[in-house]
Amino acid sequence: MRWLVARRGFRARLGAIIVKEVLQLGRDRLTFAMMFAMPIMQLLLFGYAIDTDPHRLPAAVIAADQSQITRTVLSALANTGYMNFTRRPTSEEEANALLQRGEVQFVVTIPSDFTRRLVRGERAQILIDADATDPLAAANPLAAAGPAINQALARDFVGPLAGLRNKADAVELVVQRRYNPEGKARLNIVPGLLAVILTMTMVMMTALAVTRERERGTMENLLAMPVRPIEIMVGKIVPYIVIGAVQVTVILLVARLLFDVAVEGSLPLFCLGTALFITVNLAIGFTISTLTQNQLQAMQASFFMMLPSILLSGFMFPFRGMPAWAQWLGEALPATHFMRIVRGVMLKGADLGDVSAELIALVAMLLIVSTLAISRYKVTLD
Repeated sequence: MRWLVARRGFRARLGAIIVKEVLQLGRDRLTFAMMFAMPIMQLLLFGYAIDTDPHRLPAAVIAADQSQITRTVLSALANTGYMNFTRRPTSEEEANALLQRGEVQFVVTIPSDFTRRLVRGERAQILIDADATDPLAAANPLAAAGPAINQALARDFVGPLAGLRNKADAVELVVQRRYNPEGKARLNIVPGLLAVILTMTMVMMTALAVTRERERGTMENLLAMPVRPIEIMVGKIVPYIVIGAVQVTVILLVARLLFDVAVEGSLPLFCLGTALFITVNLAIGFTISTLTQNQLQAMQASFFMMLPSILLSGFMFPFRGMPAWAQWLGEALPATHFMRIVRGVMLKGADLGDVSAELIALVAMLLIVSTLAISRYKVTLD
């Protein structure tokens, strides 16, 4: 009898705790929404947005030879599905500038004596310059180029050129992997990791700092002070800018000493881009703190920001391999633009003109997010 009463009491107490937990979870709508939003977002991103074998990569062509054989070569490269010829620079300098700014992934150069050398029975050359800062994006297109060209030219080798059909070395493909000749993955990962680390730490630290004050009740002390919202925001952000600068210094030292990754371009330009990126992330963290009620919600919202920054910024997977809608989402992330800046400066030696568009994008994001943060903070004060 006692056993039966104890069993019923256990069930009643356990049921009450379960009901209480469910009701509490229902009151925390943000946590409840995150439980479903996070797995759905991961499924969508990994299922639709991620592609490790990107196609239709932008390419430029310098065709000094305008023969039928040249057109066959270009058609063969386009038919692989990897190259999409979007630009036709008139000089090598213009083509190099396109590669430097990241506007094209490949530059195909066909010399003026290409057809003439084939007619003479000499070896003709086709030059392909590839932006190899991301080895994963360049590997498959370069591997497919040679067989595609040889297969296509075999159909054009008729008449006086029929003897070239069985000549394996009739056309020589000269490939130059720019900025990362050895195809080392760390040269691409280490600069990108800088953007990911700063996003994770800066957003979360600021979001937690403000919500922590609200939980501890010290926010009332700030409200009692004769300060404006912009002053509170700047005062909260500045200490973390210093922390971010220390993080960047440590990462650069480790990258140089352990991975032999150095800053090839302008260090002041690198610092400018880094300072802008840190400030944008801190402003995002401050905005998150005005939208959440406690530290748990702030951390959850921060993770919701971090996942797209890792997957859609071009850090783990080639940016151009994503569908158009995913690229549009990626363009709205500060990490995407900072990753282009840091890879351009560290690996390509880019100057201000090469990364000006990315700097302008970060400034625009800073203005938008700061305005939103200040307006939200005023609402919080009211």
